[in-house]
Amino acid sequence: MDLNTESKMIKAMEALDSKLLTIRAGRANPAMLNGIMVEYYGNPTPLNSIANITVPEAKQLFIKPFDRSALKEIEKAINESNLGIAPSNNGEMIIITIPELTEDRRREYVKMAKSLGEEAKIALRNIRQEDNEKIKKAELPEDEEKLYLDDVQELINKYNKLVDEKVKEKENELMKI
Repeated sequence: MDLNTESKMIKAMEALDSKLLTIRAGRANPAMLNGIMVEYYGNPTPLNSIANITVPEAKQLFIKPFDRSALKEIEKAINESNLGIAPSNNGEMIIITIPELTEDRRREYVKMAKSLGEEAKIALRNIRQEDNEKIKKAELPEDEEKLYLDDVQELINKYNKLVDEKVKEKENELMKI
């Protein structure tokens, strides 16, 4: 009985990875701008589809729009994103300088990472619960049912451990000065 359990769990892990990328660790990373939508000709458009984002130095991001008329809207979208970074517009591109993280800010980001890890574990538990219900509804012989339930539990243990490792990794990255 194939329930696509593992593929669902892998998708939950990929979602965690992409969310963890948005937590900055004092270094410039184009992924920290993922999810920023810019009002472009009346339509909300992802920033990375209307501009080229480069990292010239460890603490700087350059955002060069394909259409210079979008500069003001890009700057506005970054300001409204609550990233805690101030963009500067030189008429050609937007330059973002990443400030050093304070100890308090680092701890705040660690809490955020742990919270994302908890969300991922909840998603994994929901997948387990869904699949356990499917197994029980299948009216299998008792020993076969127990075998499938144990397989699902093994998967959940494996992926919970992975979540813990990823969150710990992010925590170490954030607390490293």
